[in-house]
Amino acid sequence: MKNKSFLSSLKYASKGIKTVFFDERNFRFDLIMCTLVVICSFIFPLLKWERCVVWALCALCLFAECTNSAIEALVDLASPSFHPLAGRAKDIAAGAALICAIFAAVIGLYIFIPYGVEFLKETGGFIHE
Repeated sequence: MKNKSFLSSLKYASKGIKTVFFDERNFRFDLIMCTLVVICSFIFPLLKWERCVVWALCALCLFAECTNSAIEALVDLASPSFHPLAGRAKDIAAGAALICAIFAAVIGLYIFIPYGVEFLKETGGFIHE
């Protein structure tokens, strides 16, 4: 059944976010990492496009984790007892979330490392020329 109003849609979406936050450890981990990334995106002088990229990657990782959790719930509903195809679907969904996280980390490091190196040079950190 369709939601009757935009506000009821927001209510159900909020319920889903609350559910994934409280029930899924990996979502909470991703959320902590995304929070740190967003904070770092303001500490370091990132270009606008770099900031947009790291924020979009954060959103992608959170989306992938939500999608993985939804697929796992549906598979559990459809196949309460073990079935190889159910396990395969869950593994593939988890793999998709992992791929997002790995690529986000690699791209994030590619963007942040030069700023970190420059910061250490300016502050007399561990890097000497």
